[in-house]
Amino acid sequence: MANSETGVKAKHPVVDFSDTEIAFAGKNNSELKLTAWLFRFMNKHWLVQTASSFGLWLNKANINIFNPIIRQTFFKQFCGGISLEDSSEAIAHLMENNTHTVLDYGAEGKTEDDEFDQTLEENIKAIRFASSSSSVPMISSKVTALGAEALLEKYQTGATLNSEESIALEKIRQRVHQLCQAANDHGISIFIDAEDSWIQAPIDEMTANVMEQFNRQKAVVYKTYQMYRKDKLRELHADHKAAVEKGYILGAKIVRGAYMEKERKRAEEMNYPSPIHDTKADTDRDFNKAITYCLENYQEIATCNATHNLFSNQFFAEMIVEKGLSKKHPHLYFCQLYGMSDNITFNLAAAGFNVAKILPYGPVRDVIPYLIRRARENTSVTGEMSRELSLIVTEMRRRGIK
Repeated sequence: MANSETGVKAKHPVVDFSDTEIAFAGKNNSELKLTAWLFRFMNKHWLVQTASSFGLWLNKANINIFNPIIRQTFFKQFCGGISLEDSSEAIAHLMENNTHTVLDYGAEGKTEDDEFDQTLEENIKAIRFASSSSSVPMISSKVTALGAEALLEKYQTGATLNSEESIALEKIRQRVHQLCQAANDHGISIFIDAEDSWIQAPIDEMTANVMEQFNRQKAVVYKTYQMYRKDKLRELHADHKAAVEKGYILGAKIVRGAYMEKERKRAEEMNYPSPIHDTKADTDRDFNKAITYCLENYQEIATCNATHNLFSNQFFAEMIVEKGLSKKHPHLYFCQLYGMSDNITFNLAAAGFNVAKILPYGPVRDVIPYLIRRARENTSVTGEMSRELSLIVTEMRRRGIK
C-alpha cells in the first residue's frame, strides 16, 4: 500500500479494511439502512451547514422539540447514551467485537463555575465506572469543559490577569489535577483533547505538569498532538526529550486535527500566519512521521494512533508486525470515533490489535453542540463521507438490501 502524498510505503498489508462483513456485523438490516441515510445526509455539505446552524439556534433558545428525533438518529449513531448506565449496551457491543471504549462526557459550551464542577464530577464518575470494567481503559476530556475558554485565551497572550482571573485559572489547574489524580488512583488513563491554537499553550502546560506527576509507572495522561499544525512534530520530539530527562512516560495521542477551517479563517481575519499546514500532503507527512517516531521509541512513548485515515492505520499496523512487537503492547493503540470508520476499528480488532472507540455520552441537549461540530468537521474532510457511505452500500448489496 503506497501513499503518493507522503512518499511512505506500507509494504505488507496485515489488515483488510475492505471487509464490510466484519465492519458491520453488529448492525442489523434496519440499522444499516438508517446509517446509510445519515451518511447520505452528511455527504451534502450545504445541508449540514444549514441544519447545524438552525440546530444550534434551537439549542441555545432551549427549544427541544426535535430532540426525540435527534436521539433516534444522529445521537444513536454517534453517542452511547444519555448516561453512563444508558451507554452500557454500546460498551458491551464494542467489547463483543474485541474493541475497548474511551468514555467521553459530551457536554460542551459551559461557562459557569458550577457547570465546570459538574463536568469534573461527571468525569470522575466515568473514571469510577471505567475502573469496574475491563472494557473501558480510558476516558477523554477537554480542558474547556473544566474552565472558561476566554480566560485560557487571555492567559496565552501573556496579558496580566486580575486577582479574580488568577483565582479562576488556578481552579482550572486544580480541576485538571483532581481529574488526573482520580484516573491514577483508579488505574485508568485519560486523553486530554487538543483545542484551538489560541488556547492550546495553557492546555499543553497543564497537561505536561500532570504527565510529569502521574506517568511514572504507566501512561495515565495522554497529550493530544494535532499534526495539521506546523509546529507539532517538532514539539513531539521536544516533549519526548523532556520526558526522558525527567523520568516519565510520554503519552501521545496523535490526530490530524479538527478545526482547520476555523483556524485558517481566524488567522486571515486577524492577519497572522496560519498555524495550519498549507496542504493535506504536509499534514499526512507529519502525521506519519509522528507515529513512526513514537513507534521507534515505544518503550518511552505510549501512543494512540487516533485517525480515520486508511493509510496511516495500515502503516502503523504493518510497522508493529514488521518490528515483531506485540499487537497487544499497552503503548500501542488505535482509536476511532464511535459511529465512524467501523471498517477500520473492527478489522483491526479482528486482526488482534489494541483498538478503541471514543464513545460520547450525555443528555441529548448537552451533546447537540458535539454532534453539530462532528457533522461539520466530517463534511469538511474531502471524501470522508463518500468513503463511509460507499462501504455501507457495499455491505447492503452483500446482504441483498435495497
